[in-house]
Amino acid sequence: MLIGDVARRSGVSARMLRHYESLGLVRPMGRTDTGYRQYSSEDIRRIFHIESLRSLGLSLRDVRRALDDPGFAPAELVDDLIRQTRDRIEAETELLTRLRRIGAAEPAGWEDVLQIVALLQALGSKSAGARQRAALSAVEEVPVPVEALVEAVLSESDPNVAGALRWALVHSGEDGLALLAEGLGSSAPEVRKRAVESIAEIPNAEATALLRDTLTNPDIVVRGYAALALGARGVADAVPTLIDMIVEERNDADAADALSTLASDPALADQIATGLGDCLAHGTTGSSARLRLTQALADIPGIPASRALADLSHDEDRVLALTATYILKLRDAR
Repeated sequence: MLIGDVARRSGVSARMLRHYESLGLVRPMGRTDTGYRQYSSEDIRRIFHIESLRSLGLSLRDVRRALDDPGFAPAELVDDLIRQTRDRIEAETELLTRLRRIGAAEPAGWEDVLQIVALLQALGSKSAGARQRAALSAVEEVPVPVEALVEAVLSESDPNVAGALRWALVHSGEDGLALLAEGLGSSAPEVRKRAVESIAEIPNAEATALLRDTLTNPDIVVRGYAALALGARGVADAVPTLIDMIVEERNDADAADALSTLASDPALADQIATGLGDCLAHGTTGSSARLRLTQALADIPGIPASRALADLSHDEDRVLALTATYILKLRDAR
């Protein structure tokens, strides 16, 4: 079969067939009287084998070794090709993500594109200062897609940069909430914590509803941050979690402050006093936890709180009784 026929049947150009011959990959069986290359059926079979191996990403050098070296083992080379392919996919995925984010920013011209690219690169910088400046610029200059801000804040370990990123998210609109909600389900505890901290700084009804749902999150740290944020917003649903935080000594001082804020509502003050009193009366609550609960009652106004403190002033635990008595004197003085 002549080279033109082989090219048509195999899909390999005549130029590439001649290149294969120059490398010694394929050697035509001979030539016609007029000098045209002639290929045997075995030559054609080898060409198909070459193309099959090339489709896996093998170099022509490795293809030759695979076909001509009987001792050539494929396992190591295949593992290397898998690694290279994964690296290539990762790089292409990063490029696709970057392009989508640039498209989402709806740049008006190439100058905007260049600024967005610069900001995206700065958000991924190793310099905390560069990342912080990028976060601030994301609002003040060319808007950065919310997806990029959320990804940055969920991976940021520097507290100052994280604060700037959360500020940028607050000013970027409501689109980030759904992405932050996904962060609450991350397998990484630090990502879940950053997600709830970011949600807590978004001051709208949608964020409040998401925080309320987060009170049932299996992560106690996430539940705690949600409860503190809800307490500051006057949401009564946070009360049980805040009391649990005092009992378990998890951000107990902040939890007590949140309960005090909620107690500015007289109806909630009575509910909080009742909840604290119920925990104090629970037989399994330890002495240190009972003392923290008693101290929390100090900032809860109303008759139920005063009654609970009066009962505690006669408690068998002398330290707790003295603490309750002292708090009552302060309340009477006020």
